[in-house]
Amino acid sequence: MANYREIVTKTVLGKGKKLFTNHYSLTPEETPTTILGCWVINHKFEGFKENDKIRIRGTCDVNIWYSYENDTKTLVSKQTISYDELVNVAKKRESDIENANEVIVRCLSGPTCTKVEIKNGLVEYDIEKELGIEIVGDAKVRIAVDDSEDDWEEILDTKEESQIMNEIDNEVKEDFINENK
Repeated sequence: MANYREIVTKTVLGKGKKLFTNHYSLTPEETPTTILGCWVINHKFEGFKENDKIRIRGTCDVNIWYSYENDTKTLVSKQTISYDELVNVAKKRESDIENANEVIVRCLSGPTCTKVEIKNGLVEYDIEKELGIEIVGDAKVRIAVDDSEDDWEEILDTKEESQIMNEIDNEVKEDFINENK
């Protein structure tokens, strides 16, 4: 009969990814004529368990470069945006979520501006990002343990091996063919 052992280890209890698109608006210092560029920097975020869902909170800085006064001057307006997302991550087993003690959030695709336009003097833009979420917790693994030991192999010293080779060499008769005539 097999002997069993239990091993406690960290395991992924739930895992998923999601694409988020959020809409924002900015009131620039000057009335914009043309949008010349938009870039997102300094993305920071964290995730934590909230009941049976995962809450992700984060911030990033959005810089919008635009022209004004009939495309004769340019300016960059900066806005720090924040987001708060509540997601439902698919779990391996429903009962496992109570054992979760860690949430890992990874940025799979950094926040980028996907659409920007001028409407009534305001700059309206969409920010898109893809986040990967893992719920990690402890789990027990049960394994069968074989208590029997393997036989020990004989280890020959090199001295013994060379002695055996010498004995074989001494027993070989090089004139074997001529002896039988």
